[in-house]
Amino acid sequence: MAGDVIKGLLPPVLGLALFVGIWALISQTSPQLPGPLKTWASAQELFSDPFYNKGPNDQGIGWNILASLQRVAIGFGMAAALGIPLGFMIGRFKFLSAMVSPIVSLLRPVSPLAWLPIGLLVFKAANPAAIWVIFISAIWPMIINTAVGVNRIPPDYMNVAKVLNLSEWKIFTKILFPAVLPYMMTGIRLSIGVAWLVIVAAEMLTGGVGLGFWVWDEWNNLNVEHIIIAIFVVGIVGLLLEQMLMLLAKRFNYE
Repeated sequence: MAGDVIKGLLPPVLGLALFVGIWALISQTSPQLPGPLKTWASAQELFSDPFYNKGPNDQGIGWNILASLQRVAIGFGMAAALGIPLGFMIGRFKFLSAMVSPIVSLLRPVSPLAWLPIGLLVFKAANPAAIWVIFISAIWPMIINTAVGVNRIPPDYMNVAKVLNLSEWKIFTKILFPAVLPYMMTGIRLSIGVAWLVIVAAEMLTGGVGLGFWVWDEWNNLNVEHIIIAIFVVGIVGLLLEQMLMLLAKRFNYE
């Protein structure tokens, strides 16, 4: 048992050690880049009081993380509320699919930040514009994966539903939803990753409280240690969000 644990932990530990070693080596040849020890000392000081508040432009990293998570939650929630039902309808009705597919194909490849000026123009404020960018970026994976899941349902299932004269609600609850759930959860996982990826860049441009603004502010202050810390924070929070969704997906029985 202990041997299995060691075998499981050894590869990631070696990988992290190699990463830190390369980082330390590069910092020795590039004095402007803080090394692991200097960054660790700065992180200890930073997280000793993560929720201090000295005004709107000087708040602890804890408040910035919470502000970014709040924007992601609102934008992602709105995208799920619209994208998942729309994906079901696109997969279910061929006419609607033919009507919406060109729009999805046209807008999906657009860079998320290209939508930011539109949000600022429409909403006249930075915070709703950032949420709009999250919404428009996160909605496409949910629409596409849900629609694909509906399209891959065996035709025999729908033929049985016609023979039994099931209502649309029965078809949805007894056939569509259970069969499409794995595809839907995949779309949700992809969407949350995109949402968390985009929010940092959006906050750099919109300002206010948030990880993106905090990174840009630290760059203006030439505090490179805090920028590196922010990179790790963004990665860790994104990993935790994905792991939470994976645990949620495992609670469902797809059989």
